[in-house]
Amino acid sequence: MIDALSLLPVYTHDQIDSRHRLVIATSQRAKHLMQGARPIGTPRYLKATSIALDEMLNQKIAFLTGKEARQAIKEAKRGKDSEMERMAVAAAREDVREIKKELSVYVDDSTKPAEAEAEE
Repeated sequence: MIDALSLLPVYTHDQIDSRHRLVIATSQRAKHLMQGARPIGTPRYLKATSIALDEMLNQKIAFLTGKEARQAIKEAKRGKDSEMERMAVAAAREDVREIKKELSVYVDDSTKPAEAEAEE
C-alpha cells in the first residue's frame, strides 16, 4: 500500500498530521466539488474524488484543525440558524398575506356600522 503522505511535495505535520485527516478533508472537498464548486487550477483528473485528493496532496486546499475548526463550525452554525430564522419569518409573512387574501373573499368589511344602524 502506498503511503499517501509520502506523496506530498512538502510534508509537514502541522498541515496533515494523519491519513485519517487527509481522508476526511479530501472527502469534504470532493463533496463540495460534486455540489458545484470549481476546482482550483486546471484539474488533471475527471472524478471529483481524484481532483480533491490531488488538490490536498499538492496543498492547494487549506483547512482548519483544533480550536480554529471548532470556532468555524460554531460560526457557520450560527449563520445557518440566523438564515433559517430569516427564511421562517419571510415564510410566515407570506402565509399571513395568503390567509388575508383568502379571507377577504369570505368577509366583506365594506359596510359601515352607521349604515347598518340606519337600516334597522
